[in-house]
Amino acid sequence: MKRTVSTDEAIKRWNLHAESFTATYTKYGDRSRIINLNPTIFSLMDEVDGKQVLDAGCGEGYLSRVLAEKGAEVAAVDYSEKMLEIADKRTPSDLGIDYHHGNCENLSFLDGEQFDWIISNMVIQDLEDYDAAFREMYRLLKPGGSFVFSILHPCFITPNSGWVRNERGEKEYWKVDRYFYEGVYDQRFSFAADKPIVWYHRSLTSYFKVIKQAGFVIEDMVEPKPSKEMLKQYPELKEDLNCADFIVFKLRK
Repeated sequence: MKRTVSTDEAIKRWNLHAESFTATYTKYGDRSRIINLNPTIFSLMDEVDGKQVLDAGCGEGYLSRVLAEKGAEVAAVDYSEKMLEIADKRTPSDLGIDYHHGNCENLSFLDGEQFDWIISNMVIQDLEDYDAAFREMYRLLKPGGSFVFSILHPCFITPNSGWVRNERGEKEYWKVDRYFYEGVYDQRFSFAADKPIVWYHRSLTSYFKVIKQAGFVIEDMVEPKPSKEMLKQYPELKEDLNCADFIVFKLRK
């Protein structure tokens, strides 16, 4: 029988672990976001000054704040009340960010065709009804608007993937397993052993079909890797060159 976890239960777990998950965030997020995701996301975006931007699944709001500082008029949504509470505490009021409680699968309280850009950073993999989320993003974008989203790379970050180590505990190679499994699985962080955060795995084929069915055109796709500058700063990042941890898409309405 295929395992299921209700959306309400998934949200409860994010609320439970929100403080721990974001405890090490800097102004620009955690290390993965600073090194891989942020540079890629902004390389796919044009000037946002004066543009209407939705941060879809904003978490504690770091990306909303960066976008607002670049001149964007930012609305942000998240389904975790605790994440939004942290975002409110960390966000200066003069940035003018509108935070809303809502699930990206259904944002009917927002009018359609109002955003020039929608950014969804490491969120789609958290959603059970991801095809509904893509339809919502399409509805909310102005004609010709763009949707940039990042996820864990489904070819390499799979249920049961991980490092295989030798008898001395040294990393030998990265194992991928259960790629064609589609559904929920636990992501066990050290702070979330008892009530793990859950993610949803899908194949690239499934993502492509849902993107196409929603009406989007794929404009670009990037598998981020550390820059030469980051490799000099963090030599241990050479391990990250074994495979891509993330994949980022730019879609156009």
